Amino acid sequence: MVSSGACPFIGRTPPSYAAPVTHRTQSATPPSRTGSPRPPLLDRLPPPSFFVVSAVFHYLGPSFAVLLFAKVDVLGVAWLRIATAAAVFALWRRPWRLALDRGGRLVLVELGAVLAAMNSLFYLAVDRLPLATVGAVEFLATVLLAALGTRTWRNAAALALTTLGVATITDVRLAGEPLGFLFAFANCALFMLYVIWGHRIANTGGDGPERGRMRGIDQLGASMLVAAVVVTPVGLGGALRTLSDPKLLLAGAAVGICSSVIPYVTDQLAMARLPRASFALMLALLPMFATITGAVVLHQVPTVQDLLGIGMVIAGVALHQVPVHEEYSEARRR
Repeated sequence: MVSSGACPFIGRTPPSYAAPVTHRTQSATPPSRTGSPRPPLLDRLPPPSFFVVSAVFHYLGPSFAVLLFAKVDVLGVAWLRIATAAAVFALWRRPWRLALDRGGRLVLVELGAVLAAMNSLFYLAVDRLPLATVGAVEFLATVLLAALGTRTWRNAAALALTTLGVATITDVRLAGEPLGFLFAFANCALFMLYVIWGHRIANTGGDGPERGRMRGIDQLGASMLVAAVVVTPVGLGGALRTLSDPKLLLAGAAVGICSSVIPYVTDQLAMARLPRASFALMLALLPMFATITGAVVLHQVPTVQDLLGIGMVIAGVALHQVPVHEEYSEARRR
């Protein structure tokens, strides 16, 4: 029998023997310097950065398409754009694997029809009007979306300033190309639907930010497949000559990637973290990018009035800006 004096730890836990085991287990996955795992790279980037990428390519692709109009029918270029994007999404995301209920499938079909009609009408408009004018008309739809989310004097002032800036850029006169403006305003209405439905699918993801973000892109890919089916009857005939000309086919594919893959994916990344009204107001930058792109690629040189309008648009968007964490918190609540 061992006496209690021979072992001072009998009847109580030794002070240091168990601790090293727990410590070794925890050290297998060392914490970061801040004590918590760092978020993914895409979550560390501010939402406006995604929008800037989208805005650049939103008109860079169409400006290349305008150059392609000289050799390919307008609706043929629209078909090449949509078909290329559908092929990229099919190979990349395989969107047919999505599990959706009847309501979810209906939204994707509706969005696909909107994408097909919107892209076709946009090309029909820029074939007749300057790119900056079509971009400014396109923005008018977002004025309504931004107004619906205006709750403070600061946002109201920002909306008024950006609207005045767009009006200054456009100096719209319906005389001369009434059909072009008809196409532009029809595209404007469809662009508003794109923002509404695009924001809806961007915020219907599964568990976790990564899964939710990619689920929105998967749904976008499924809608693009629908758009390819919808546009084929009216656009394939105009694109047939490109199938035997590798250079034209490659140019059309580049238009599709620049116009319907890069900007739509970055739109989804921005929509997932911005309230719809804030995203809509940021779209006021589109006329500015349209003016700059038209000048650089199509040599449509802006006037002093255009530059004044661009400055007002930038000032309006800057006035609207709030801290990113507030935008993200509001988007999470929606």
